[in-house]
Amino acid sequence: LLLVEELLLNHIAELEGQKENGRVGSHAGRNALIPRPKLRGHGVTPTFPANPRTYKIHTAGCQMNSADSERVAGVLQTDLGMTEANGQEADVVVFNTCSIRDHAEQKLYDSLGPYAAKKRAGKDLALIVTGCVAQQEGEALLRRVPEIDVVVGPQYVPRLRDVLDSIEWGHQVVATSPMIQQDQDFSKPVRGHKVKAWVNVIYGCNEHCTYCVVPAVRGMEQSRTMESIMSECLDLTASGYKEITLLGQNIDAYGRDMVPKRSFADLLTYLDANLPDGVRIRYVTSHPRYFADGVITAVAELDKICECFHMPFQAGDDDVLRRMRRGYTFDSYMRIIRRIREKAPDAAICGDVIVGFPGESEKAFERTLALMEEVKFDNLNTFAYSPRPNTEAALWEDQVPEDIKADRLHRVQALAAKHGKERSQRYLGRTVEVLVEGRNPRDSRQVMGRTRQGRQVFFVGDIEDLEGKLVDVLITEARTWSLMGEATVNDSKDL
Repeated sequence: LLLVEELLLNHIAELEGQKENGRVGSHAGRNALIPRPKLRGHGVTPTFPANPRTYKIHTAGCQMNSADSERVAGVLQTDLGMTEANGQEADVVVFNTCSIRDHAEQKLYDSLGPYAAKKRAGKDLALIVTGCVAQQEGEALLRRVPEIDVVVGPQYVPRLRDVLDSIEWGHQVVATSPMIQQDQDFSKPVRGHKVKAWVNVIYGCNEHCTYCVVPAVRGMEQSRTMESIMSECLDLTASGYKEITLLGQNIDAYGRDMVPKRSFADLLTYLDANLPDGVRIRYVTSHPRYFADGVITAVAELDKICECFHMPFQAGDDDVLRRMRRGYTFDSYMRIIRRIREKAPDAAICGDVIVGFPGESEKAFERTLALMEEVKFDNLNTFAYSPRPNTEAALWEDQVPEDIKADRLHRVQALAAKHGKERSQRYLGRTVEVLVEGRNPRDSRQVMGRTRQGRQVFFVGDIEDLEGKLVDVLITEARTWSLMGEATVNDSKDL
């Protein structure tokens, strides 16, 4: 792997002796150094001023992006001595972007506008764009907003220091080339929570669903070793974290790129056997095409693995699923659900669904409603289809009208809420174990935590005493997506 710094030094050498500014570097995905007339406002420089500078990170999208933002903050704090801007204007502004939803690019441009204006007016300000839109758009971002200093794909987040160290005055950097993820990540994340943390176990996705931009912006699947995952998890537990969520765009593919091959069930078993007692382990996201019975067994039998399955189904009609290139059917999905109900009857089952996919008829949509009625999801993430750049389905002519999409989205959300309330009802009168995560933001007298199945629970308590502790809570009220309860006499359990 040719390091970003080596590429940039080569580009700088090419620039020597040139009298006029020009563009240097490939426009086909390679990293590039793009010289331009110096804008007013310093931008990022190899050496920051002696006084500590401040940063602000704007994060959009999934848990993977949140984990990436924690690593960006770690580089800025640990390597560059910066502090987070609280109630003040930041010297370095980072946009960690998501391209899953419609209009993601325009939303980014709208957000960049005020900062670009400040920079043109002479504000000493650096603008960095990372995440999926950065990977997707690359140099196009610089052509649209020339005030941006750095564009880096998600794969370069652990190497952000290398990128920043290589920037010359008046130069911009685009780092979006594919790269092999080094298993040892030397960045030290600044975690966004004191009780729970995210740990990446596999990067990328090889599936190429016809609606999805993830493979184009996150790259090919690359599994971390079980030993490196264990090391990060042990560091977290030693620092007092009580819950770890394992992350992967297609977590059931974990280990299939290894020699010898491993499985996700192997990883769960390994973590359960070696992490200290009292730690909770969750994970996202499964793919029904690769989901294995070994994962059901691990969730049902291992003490540290929480009883919650996130199983996106996306659609209920077999023809729609085929056109999505999902690799399963209504019946094969339901066979997975029945096996889960048999081995782990109290487990929560969550999912994702897309309505209004190209060519989806009313009859096909009704199959989605039928699948929902059979499963009765504890929680369901609902989306109206939106064409994404560089995806096959975006080019198809049989797009569903927006008013029909909106109607179908309303109908699935109403049914999902009905099922959510039904699933909450089963907790009434039960005493459940709740890990306290924080204060209820709407009622300072209450604390908030989650059951092992991931249901949010609110009850009266002192956050200073209960944060990070397991509390037995008697459930007295069931709401659509949450529960209310009372702490039992036995109080809390230290982990």
